[in-house]
Amino acid sequence: MFWNDLIHEELQKPYFQQLVLFLKQEDATKQILPLKDNRMTCFKLTPYDDVKAVIIGQDPYHNINQAHGLAFSVEQGSYPPSLKNIYKELVDDLGISYPNTGNLSKWAKQGVLLLNTVLTVEAHQPMSHQNRGWESFTLEVVKKINEKDQPVVFILWGSHAQKFIPYINNRKHYILKSVHPSPLSAHRGFFGSKPFSKTNDFLIRNNIKPIDWTLT
Repeated sequence: MFWNDLIHEELQKPYFQQLVLFLKQEDATKQILPLKDNRMTCFKLTPYDDVKAVIIGQDPYHNINQAHGLAFSVEQGSYPPSLKNIYKELVDDLGISYPNTGNLSKWAKQGVLLLNTVLTVEAHQPMSHQNRGWESFTLEVVKKINEKDQPVVFILWGSHAQKFIPYINNRKHYILKSVHPSPLSAHRGFFGSKPFSKTNDFLIRNNIKPIDWTLT
């Protein structure tokens, strides 16, 4: 219920009312992704009290049948380049089998909040919904998670995600940062960063059940 309360609270603010109006206009004239029912999937699958880790993406995949409300996750079909690199690091880090699905819902259901900073996009137009209000909303989400008494791992890939660092000042939490897993930057420090084992090591040290990262 916590996320619903936060969304209701933000809905009272002018920026969110403008965002809702913008989305209504966009939905009426263009193909907007993800579909309406999936735009808040990350909050549906990962309740506030269950958040153990946060992975922050930028905006949803802009090709059809990919975005479904979880950062870096694809509902079906081929894996985008960044996800392929995430999987390469996952296999190298943990020595597990290469995933046979691009759907990261299993992670979300275990407490990994897969949060995009911008939650919608026009099909085939990356970053088309930037600076329309989503950034204000997701900042409030990060601030609320920062208030949690239970330790949380913030996995911040790339400069965009790392802009949230000033708002993560609760000493109980743990920040893992590296370059983005995109093909343009992954070889400059994403590969070998071991975010998955480091996350679980931190959770175990704090008596929190670790994440089963396998996706087979």
